[in-house]
Amino acid sequence: MNISVVVPLFNEEESLPELHAWIKRVMDQNNYSYEIIFCNDGSTDHSWDVIEKLAAEYPEVHGIKFRRNYGKSPALYHGFDKAQGDVVITMDADLQDSPDEIPELYRMITEDGYDLVSGYKQKRYDPLSKTIPTKLFNATARKVSGIKNLHDFNCGLKAYKRDVVKNIEVYGEMHRYIPFLAKNAGFNKIGEKVVHHQARKYGKTKFGLNRFVNGYLDLLSLWFLSSFGAQPMHVFGFIGSLMFIVGTIAALIVGIYKLVCMWNGNNPGLVTDSPYFYISLTTMLIGTQLFVAGFLGDMISRNSNERNKYHVEKTV
Repeated sequence: MNISVVVPLFNEEESLPELHAWIKRVMDQNNYSYEIIFCNDGSTDHSWDVIEKLAAEYPEVHGIKFRRNYGKSPALYHGFDKAQGDVVITMDADLQDSPDEIPELYRMITEDGYDLVSGYKQKRYDPLSKTIPTKLFNATARKVSGIKNLHDFNCGLKAYKRDVVKNIEVYGEMHRYIPFLAKNAGFNKIGEKVVHHQARKYGKTKFGLNRFVNGYLDLLSLWFLSSFGAQPMHVFGFIGSLMFIVGTIAALIVGIYKLVCMWNGNNPGLVTDSPYFYISLTTMLIGTQLFVAGFLGDMISRNSNERNKYHVEKTV
């Protein structure tokens, strides 16, 4: 099979028939063998009814239905798991991503040899309240990830070699950083293509401003996991040991100062009367706690069996 198109969605019943017809037209014009996987993320409208109807009429259509809304990353995770195409294309269901971009994305993967190609919506039809934070977010992501050639990490329109989606784990809200995840998995040939962005035709956006705050937190988490996730002892153990050593030296200085004063016939009072004693003691305790946290983190690092356990109600 040439292409798998993975479409995560939430309450997009109006756009699904039009999106399917558009994808089908592009695929038929280019004689691709393909499948379309609609990942229904707990929609509360009639999106699943539309998917079932399309699946009954068109054998290339498949669907996954979650019992409740989990988020875009879980939807992509299950879509990637089901995908069988040599090239996997992801796009949003709101008709803002154009299926007409698929042939060139496919060519860049199969002929130019890219592992991943990310769309770049150079001209956007979004309000300034969305575009300005997006620019700041992408600038930070480029700096942290080291992927300097990407301008839009969060663009829903992307193309992947099948090996990429089968060897990365998209969880939580990490869909924003799939290029970073791919790079960490050893897929380094990452490209970008300027794509057409259309104004939303139906409904309204499902993402609020809190996604930018969450995005930065996820980026910090991913940076830490990629740098120290396999060996958290390297960061926690180092900082904890450093604090413990500094606290120990400070406590020794307080004790030596008392002995020197007593040797000279002075009465410096109790060691516990000095605030420096408590500062040094606190530093030693925090250092010990950080060291233990690093040790425990090293033992359990990223081994949760429940990370990608989601309740799928139906598949078609």
